[in-house]
Amino acid sequence: MKLSGRLWLLKLAILGALSISAAPVALAQADSYPSRALRIVVGFAPGGSNDIIARLLADKLNRSLGQPVIVENKPGAGGAVAASFVKSQPADGYTLLVGATGAMVVGPAIGAPASYETLADFQPVSMLGTSPLVLVVSATAPHKTLKDLVAWSKANPSTANYASASPTFTLAAELLKLRSGASMQRVSYRGSNDAVLAVLGNQVTAAICDPLPAIPLLKDGKLRALAVTSTIRLPELPDVPTTAEAGVTGAEAAFWTGLFVPKNTPKEIVDRLEAEVRTAMQDADVRQKLRSLATDAASSSPAEFTDRIKADLKAWSDVAKVANVTFN
Repeated sequence: MKLSGRLWLLKLAILGALSISAAPVALAQADSYPSRALRIVVGFAPGGSNDIIARLLADKLNRSLGQPVIVENKPGAGGAVAASFVKSQPADGYTLLVGATGAMVVGPAIGAPASYETLADFQPVSMLGTSPLVLVVSATAPHKTLKDLVAWSKANPSTANYASASPTFTLAAELLKLRSGASMQRVSYRGSNDAVLAVLGNQVTAAICDPLPAIPLLKDGKLRALAVTSTIRLPELPDVPTTAEAGVTGAEAAFWTGLFVPKNTPKEIVDRLEAEVRTAMQDADVRQKLRSLATDAASSSPAEFTDRIKADLKAWSDVAKVANVTFN
């Protein structure tokens, strides 16, 4: 046999030995997991809904795993800063990401600059919670129903507009426009509170936003909710119809928060985390606290969560393309 052939066979033998020896190491790591503190990275400042979800989960994991679980906030770029950081961490199950639809689906769907690809760089573990949006106008506005708003916007296309605090809300609004034929221009704001206040001050026609900042003003009669983007009515707003009930079909939009780990995290660790998350999100106290945020606790298998991400990436990419949505 030629020397080159022998060297080739030797290389194959070495690679085979390495792969065989690596398997027990990975299994040993999974068997002893966790042996030290974990951290959950959140892409938003303390006090927001994603942060609260992360802290509720951390408390449950701390108890069930028997190790400290620390929440670390890395706000910026709508959650993309945190995602980029977690992507760069070892795939050992000790650094987890609480990621939301915005950074993990909507950003990629609109081609936002990012140093990661959701499914190429992360392993989805489980969904944690889902929540819809609510369409609001000022209580003094003439629009009593969603159909009223749509008709008015068509008659006043140069003045009809909507406030949006993020690309996520923008795509939900654009989907509603596509399904209803409404004609409204986007006005961007830095946060949901600012968007809601703009409606309150009659600076914009409407806003589509998360329910939490709107509910107190709705209860006080200062705002009017025309529809929610869920398939069923919200317990907190039982008199507000869904978009379908209000006469616009195909405009449902439910957004999620989920748990991710870096790609190539051992399957045994992913499965362990998924089982712990499922137990945590079924806890009555957790579900009640999330409901106070107008959020439904959720859980899923890694495969189910992956399928949801794939479907959402396609759906929101299609909306952005058809609506010709661009962001600076």
